Amino acid sequence: KEIFEQPQALAETLRGHVDMVKSSLSGSMVNPLLPTSSDKIEKIYLIACGTSWHAALTAKYFLERELQILVMVEQASEFRYRNPLLDRHTLVVAVSQSGETADTLVALRNAKENGAKVLSVTNVVDSSIARESDAVLYTHAGPEIGVAATKTFTAQLVAMRIISLLLHQKTPTWRRDVAELWNELMEVPAQLERVLRQAEKIREIALKFSHHQDCLFIGRGPQFPIALEGALKLKEISYIHAEGYPAGELKHGPIALLEKGSPVVAIALADEYHEKMLSNIQEVLSRQASVIAIASEGDEKIRKLAEEVIELPKLNPSLMPILTAVPLQLLAYFIADHRGHDVDQPRNL
Repeated sequence: KEIFEQPQALAETLRGHVDMVKSSLSGSMVNPLLPTSSDKIEKIYLIACGTSWHAALTAKYFLERELQILVMVEQASEFRYRNPLLDRHTLVVAVSQSGETADTLVALRNAKENGAKVLSVTNVVDSSIARESDAVLYTHAGPEIGVAATKTFTAQLVAMRIISLLLHQKTPTWRRDVAELWNELMEVPAQLERVLRQAEKIREIALKFSHHQDCLFIGRGPQFPIALEGALKLKEISYIHAEGYPAGELKHGPIALLEKGSPVVAIALADEYHEKMLSNIQEVLSRQASVIAIASEGDEKIRKLAEEVIELPKLNPSLMPILTAVPLQLLAYFIADHRGHDVDQPRNL
């Protein structure tokens, strides 16, 4: 159910911050997410657990490229044990759906004790993480009953995009860039509706591969974290062994697992990684594995190679992870449901 609520949930996420973005563009508001000039941001840590960590890892790709600041992504459970370098020029972004994730809360406190500024991204108003942060950006995605996060994950991706837009003010072209990307962001809910209209096709693909006990997910760039998230969703609710890998790492071990008919989900969009992904798909096919491709609309090269293709509308590459996550959620859901599992309350979670 929550998978299909995503267009509305993301519209609420955007609606909740439209005034902040518009006033920031007009120069009429001091951005609460920006530090003072004396506390210039020199590095950013993104800390999270599980699905939220995948959202943070996705965000690293556009934050680092656009802000030209070092961005590090840390599992909150490991953050405090390695004595990270923190000071007043460090921004720590804590990402948590519930706002109560124990490891993230401990990491947040450690960051503050060492002088860092903390911004949190959470779905729950007045949660512990929100209260203890210097600033908070709420996702406004509504209650999520299912244990395996779906709509809150894509809402986190949107929230991280908003953070990047607001922090982007320091660059010479920020006003034009922010206006253009904000307009594209506003299109995302409608584009998600188009993706969800393919649910029946995705169900048929899911049933075709539901008997397998192993599955590999591959992607490059910002689609690599989405491959990780797709694998996690399949593990969480269908109890199938699944792994997510950067496609370029196939030859360094994972390809040894492939045999005839092994399902490989390849996120291969019409972007800067396209040719490399085509090469990776050919590597997989040479081992007689079966490829399920997540591709851009009208990609004839992918259609000729993959056994199954799920096509997505084209958006700014930095927004595409929001769309690519959804067919992977549906694949996991339909496989788990077909196998008779409780998709809302998976075992042991």
